[in-house]
Amino acid sequence: MSDEVLIIGAGIGGLTLALELHEAGIPCRLYEAAPELKAVGVGINILPHAQRELTRLGLEPAMAAVAVETKEAAFYNRFGQHIYTEPLGRAAGYAWPQFSIHRGDLQLVLLEAVTARLGADRLHRGWRCTGVRSDADGVTAHFADCDGGALDDQRGSIAIACDGVNSVIRKQFHPGEREPRYSGVTMWRGVTKMKPVLSGATFVRAGWLNPGKLVMYPIRNGVDAEGNQLMNWLAENETPQRVARDWTRKGYLADFIAPYADWQWDWIDVPEMFRRAETILEYPMVDQDPLDRWTFGRVTLLGDAAHPMVPRGSNGAGQSILDAKVLAERLRAHADWAEALVAYEAARLPATSNVVLTNRVNPPDAILRVVYERTGDTPFERIDDVVSREELVAITDAYKKVAGYDPASLAASR
Repeated sequence: MSDEVLIIGAGIGGLTLALELHEAGIPCRLYEAAPELKAVGVGINILPHAQRELTRLGLEPAMAAVAVETKEAAFYNRFGQHIYTEPLGRAAGYAWPQFSIHRGDLQLVLLEAVTARLGADRLHRGWRCTGVRSDADGVTAHFADCDGGALDDQRGSIAIACDGVNSVIRKQFHPGEREPRYSGVTMWRGVTKMKPVLSGATFVRAGWLNPGKLVMYPIRNGVDAEGNQLMNWLAENETPQRVARDWTRKGYLADFIAPYADWQWDWIDVPEMFRRAETILEYPMVDQDPLDRWTFGRVTLLGDAAHPMVPRGSNGAGQSILDAKVLAERLRAHADWAEALVAYEAARLPATSNVVLTNRVNPPDAILRVVYERTGDTPFERIDDVVSREELVAITDAYKKVAGYDPASLAASR
């Protein structure tokens, strides 16, 4: 029997796990369904708790070269009135930065590190997993190529499903699971080349879901000789579910721009930013109820395969990175790797379930909901008459504790 770990999927979670296992001296092989790894999606944020692990893996310099180090979060209502600003990352006193980065850029950083450290032969592209079988001695994974033809079975000691929100392995072990839960909100995402706004490193949240909410943050600096940045933006609107979840589904401007027609403030023309987007994607804000178990014999789930969450709070990729770190620790600590998988699940399933449920009701942008409800979606004269600074701080601090990146939690987990 091979004593290697089989990693199913080479997204952010799978690639990070490969680096963590290599660091721990544990051999592994990765199997990715796509014949080549492309830049899928748009921007994501890597919060300090996840960046701590990527920094430990030696990836911070490569990330800093392609990302924007985010300095602050700023909240506005849909009339452009400022509600609250708080520092982020190192500006907030963390030892690690908060990076805003194109998902494809992060995946390339991880991929280059995996190739350099483990060797290019460790990653098999065009291998789509069709199922796994666990026994007392190990695990067998079944694969097909891009045309559906069977590939050779692969044998290992354990298998880790990092195959994303549409995980084949999750469906194998939870065949009766309910369909993804729609939040009532659809998200359109895009990137626009434009001049820096505000500090040039500001994460902006504005408005609320009816008539529309905006999230925007820069993900690349100096994209041309004119000093433009690449701005990632999200428009979130309440609407009946329109499409199935697919991170690559093309979106259309006419489907969402109307509520933002008058969002023209002294520092940004929002509808113009939308019109100038290089690409637009549409995604329904869905998640799935937390599972009662991830581990079945010598197989377990990781990342979006384990805990798909509504993409609020900039925390989906980060939780995958934390999964990888904890799993590698448990494998290193347990001689019996089947026991290690159980210990990993015990550590991570409750923590991520809490994040999934909190993202439904009280993510950091709940600040915007509070202002929206208390003002009746009208302009205010003084924000202090609507909500106190202490309450605003409490909302964001509460989410940091749930997600595990409040300073006290990070200090305790060293």
